[in-house]
Amino acid sequence: MDPRVARLKTPQDCERFAKNADALNEPELAKAAKRRAVELRALEHGAESDAEREALEAIYAVEEIATQRNGRKTKASRTWQSITRYGILPTVERVVSRAKATDAYNDLVELGLDEFTFESVVIKYPDLFKAETVERAKERINARRA
Repeated sequence: MDPRVARLKTPQDCERFAKNADALNEPELAKAAKRRAVELRALEHGAESDAEREALEAIYAVEEIATQRNGRKTKASRTWQSITRYGILPTVERVVSRAKATDAYNDLVELGLDEFTFESVVIKYPDLFKAETVERAKERINARRA
């Protein structure tokens, strides 16, 4: 990570930095700042494990993509409602267990942000999820690679 990006302490600092980097025609630096903002938001949320933190990073990455696409701040409200109702990892389990990939998954993969998918969290921490969910995540990721 670029040391200038690593020094950023808040998501707001990251957003300002990314905007300035875009203005200076530094798209890679802007992308790094946006990733850093996602990481910082997840840390602020107070995850109790690495798996929860990475799941939160996935949600914040999806919100960032939707915000850019819509031109206004966009929240993953249904996902947050599910987290309130069931918890972070149970929500990941419910989303990945669906027969069809979510639009969020497809958006992240298309933008090369595979590491921010719930499926990646499931594969990285298989002991925290049902075997069927792990298998579904593997199938979905392998289908995209084929």
